[in-house]
Amino acid sequence: MPALIDLRRRIKSVRNTQQITQAMKTVATAKFKKAQRTVLKRRPYWHNYPDLISEVTSWAPESCHPLLEKREEKEIAVVVVTSDKGLCSAFNSNLMEETRCILEEKAKGSKIRLVLIGKKAVLYFKKLRFPVGRSYVDYLHEFTDKDLEDLAQYLMRLYVLNKIDAVYVAYNEFKSILAPRVSFLKVLPIDLTDKKEEEGKGSETRYSVEVHPDWEPGIIPLLNTLLPLYVEKQVYHCFFESLAAEHAARMMAMDSATQNAEDLIAELTLVLNKVRQASITKELLEIMSAVEALAKK
Repeated sequence: MPALIDLRRRIKSVRNTQQITQAMKTVATAKFKKAQRTVLKRRPYWHNYPDLISEVTSWAPESCHPLLEKREEKEIAVVVVTSDKGLCSAFNSNLMEETRCILEEKAKGSKIRLVLIGKKAVLYFKKLRFPVGRSYVDYLHEFTDKDLEDLAQYLMRLYVLNKIDAVYVAYNEFKSILAPRVSFLKVLPIDLTDKKEEEGKGSETRYSVEVHPDWEPGIIPLLNTLLPLYVEKQVYHCFFESLAAEHAARMMAMDSATQNAEDLIAELTLVLNKVRQASITKELLEIMSAVEALAKK
């Protein structure tokens, strides 16, 4: 049986750990609520903007803009969005493992260049053979729209200069507090034909006659504004969805750790009481034995 002092020390240690996990849960909850407000506020724009681009590109001539040009995927860039810190359950491991499988499949026919966001992605993928073009480590919570815009401009510049033939983003999409969804989104080239086909299934033609819009100030200036903005918003979308999913995962992980600590304290307290009771019973037996021995004399 363990000594009483060892049990008391262990209970105190677990209780201290419980206080830390409870504090971390409180912090994660506050950050999650802030990130959730950002996501819910911007989602209508993120989700409706592709419809606008789909409509505009359906009217525009094919290959009238470099970002619409489709090429054979000889070299691709993959942006992987993870967190800087751990203690968020399987948030990072599930994403990186699934992304690794996808990269190994695509590596059979394409060269891959990685853009890593988050320390966990940098530490994981540096052990693999894929080259890294850019990496962002630490202070992701301080990322501004300007930083994300710079990343989007970097990706578009590589694509327009024919250094890469496609851009994908691997991230955790915030679907619920309980579990995020690993997503692998194609950002470049801009191709919304699948979306238009899905919308057209089961429905009649949107217009009874073909529409030929009058472009003002012109199709090229319009696409030069709308298409880069679309890519930037897709990068924003992936980053902030991942940020909200990270805080939700950490909040749930710390809540589970706090509850597990409570259960462990209850078990250790029960063992402590049993040891104390056994010690008291042993002392009483020794006293009674001594009294009986003295009575026989």
